[in-house]
Amino acid sequence: MAASLKLYNTLTRDKVDFEPIDPNNVRMYVCGPTVYDFAHIGNARPVIVFDVLYRLLRHVYGESHVTYVRNITDVDDKINARALRDFGAQITNGSMTLNDAIRAVTGKTESQFHADVAALGCLKPTVEPRATDNIPQMIAIIQQLLDQGHAYVASGSGGREVLFSTASMADYGQLSKRRLEDQQAGARIAVEAHKMNPADFVLWKQSADTEPGWTAEYRFEGETVSIHGRPGWHIECSAMSDRYLWEEIKDRLSPKAKARPHQFDIHGGGLDLIFPHHENEIAQSCCAYDTDIMANVWMHNGFVQVEGRKMSKSEGNFVTINELLETEKFGGRKWPGEVLRLAMLMTHYREPIDFSVKRLEEAERLLAKWPLADAGDATPDASILNALADDLNTVAAVQALHTLAQAANSDPSKACVFAASAALLGIEPKKTALSDDLSSAVQALVDMRLEMLKAKNFAEADKIRDDLLTKGIQLKDGKDKETGERVTTWEVKR
Repeated sequence: MAASLKLYNTLTRDKVDFEPIDPNNVRMYVCGPTVYDFAHIGNARPVIVFDVLYRLLRHVYGESHVTYVRNITDVDDKINARALRDFGAQITNGSMTLNDAIRAVTGKTESQFHADVAALGCLKPTVEPRATDNIPQMIAIIQQLLDQGHAYVASGSGGREVLFSTASMADYGQLSKRRLEDQQAGARIAVEAHKMNPADFVLWKQSADTEPGWTAEYRFEGETVSIHGRPGWHIECSAMSDRYLWEEIKDRLSPKAKARPHQFDIHGGGLDLIFPHHENEIAQSCCAYDTDIMANVWMHNGFVQVEGRKMSKSEGNFVTINELLETEKFGGRKWPGEVLRLAMLMTHYREPIDFSVKRLEEAERLLAKWPLADAGDATPDASILNALADDLNTVAAVQALHTLAQAANSDPSKACVFAASAALLGIEPKKTALSDDLSSAVQALVDMRLEMLKAKNFAEADKIRDDLLTKGIQLKDGKDKETGERVTTWEVKR
């Protein structure tokens, strides 16, 4: 790649040259979904953004030299509430336990998430751990924090809790730039008498008899404290990032990387996660492992509005990825996954985006102008690489890709470079042959349209043409050189 990779680091508030700790083992962690409901279009943005970064890193450093971890949060109070809502009657009559209901909710939601992001053209991460598979790791980190004076046990209204002591960390607030002394009770932090400081947060909380939980025995102030409970949200990501980006791969890291234990290259997520989630992850991990840095670069994508308004169910503009793909809820029609993806990439990832029917139509028109091609052994064009190397400038990359598409339309020999470049953005315009049945069906519609034109039924003829175009079939009208009669040919565009 001609240009060095530059990324905007939320931690330092500037664009920095990306220098991996170990170029042979580039490591990235991105906060994944909490599987209590189908993912909405706002959830799609970080998945797409960091998929592009993953593709770029694989291109630069090699596919086998990048580890991408994106977690699944499958233990959360929202999940418990959803299970009670959906299966309350079965739980009440004893035909189903709460744990069974939770598994039903998380299993269905996780499967739908995987189907949705696959339709958006996203690669699978290297590792996709579930929180419930990492409970021992969470308990171990919490014990380290207790041993080092960064946590304490207290009794709240819901029972005993282990809390992180924010006052024990001198530079707490380094990511969000919020000073601890500014976080006073009565402002944005609720007053909770059992906390030493209003900003202290839960690491482990007691579960009621009817709630899911794991028994953890903590040593605190010379005593063993047994709490049947569940983890706080923040500790989950600290545990999973450390396990899969340090503990399980440290033996194959370079000496330089081994000299920086419990640190990795990139941590990503949405802008809304900066505080408190990512701030608290840093606090937990740095204090538990006595490091100054958890991740070198912190990246955050901007918010998503829908038709100019904040998305919410009360506004009536809440829409899931599945609804966009499979229903006519948004704009009165279904939308292809690559259209949704391109619409996201037409705005820089750090900028807010207004997700609208107009934007989707614009993306679809652009895609219709791009050729179908196979990349073969071609490599992405330098214009695409240079754009993405500038803090994932997908706006410039899409513009450069359109220029390549125009060149490929004029000179088919350039189509493979276009295809390789498009693949770097996760748009893979591969040529696919239609089955005989589909070809016959298309030809029947083409013949029907010709009859409509002869009968001067132009409205119906145009409708057939437009319907075929939305399905990726482009018609070309002409005249037979010998007879002078109208003829129509067709080709698969997208």
